[in-house]
Amino acid sequence: MEQNSTVSFISTPGFCSDCGSILPLLGDKGNVTCYACKRIWGPEAFGDMSMSYTIHFNKTNVYALSKQNDEKEEAEGPIVERKCPQCQNDKMSYATLQLRSADEGQTVFYTCTKCKFKETENS
Repeated sequence: MEQNSTVSFISTPGFCSDCGSILPLLGDKGNVTCYACKRIWGPEAFGDMSMSYTIHFNKTNVYALSKQNDEKEEAEGPIVERKCPQCQNDKMSYATLQLRSADEGQTVFYTCTKCKFKETENS
């Protein structure tokens, strides 16, 4: 039984089927050279690795605020149900930032939608 000498491995796209090494990204001319065995491959070595993206845009009124008791509330970010310690309003907007080291939690800044009282919380 005679074997095909050009293909040693059954490989997945992106790997050299001669030596099994991972292939680098496509070069300028659409070809890649295997780092290990130096064989030159065309784009077919990557198979059908095409990607598609769907971008969903928010509607223009997604952040429109509801009116409560005929008072216009303005938010500085997304709104959560959180009681303001100053005026007892039950809606506060928030924003988050990573102010401490990466292995610690983020800092959450809350702003009352009614009286604009601000408070922070380290999560």
